[in-house]
Amino acid sequence: MAKHKLDSIDKKIIKELQNDGRITNVELARRVEISAPPCLRRVRALEEMGIINGYHADLDAHALGYDVMVFVMVGLEGQSETDLKDFERQVDGWPMVRECYMLNGEYDFLIKVVAPDLPSFQEFLTANLTAAPHVDRVKTSLTIRSSKNLPGVPVLEG
Repeated sequence: MAKHKLDSIDKKIIKELQNDGRITNVELARRVEISAPPCLRRVRALEEMGIINGYHADLDAHALGYDVMVFVMVGLEGQSETDLKDFERQVDGWPMVRECYMLNGEYDFLIKVVAPDLPSFQEFLTANLTAAPHVDRVKTSLTIRSSKNLPGVPVLEG
């Protein structure tokens, strides 16, 4: 259940912005069928509520020389809050780690790593990840291809 009560216009706004964060306010207003000033007020309100957290460029990893994507499952020696926070702080300092999720189950974390090539990933794995304090086990899965990669969340109008 949504934490904020959004009307159909708010939902249209976030759907449009999620699809194109560079859209002008005038064009956004046209698409959601309201005038520009109230559209801008609504966008600012959505930002203040924390529903819109930012605007980002969608980069092509391959065009920038990042040809390897690996999902890594990490198990820690213990699950004390201190150990978990220590690991999260370390992950935050590793630029090749693009996403990190704490899990419930056999492993403690799932991280997404992008690297220029396999030797670079292997260097990261041995020099950083497996050498990190509290890391007990690591399981890697090299991606072959991506068949779906949508940012954000599904926005259902209604």
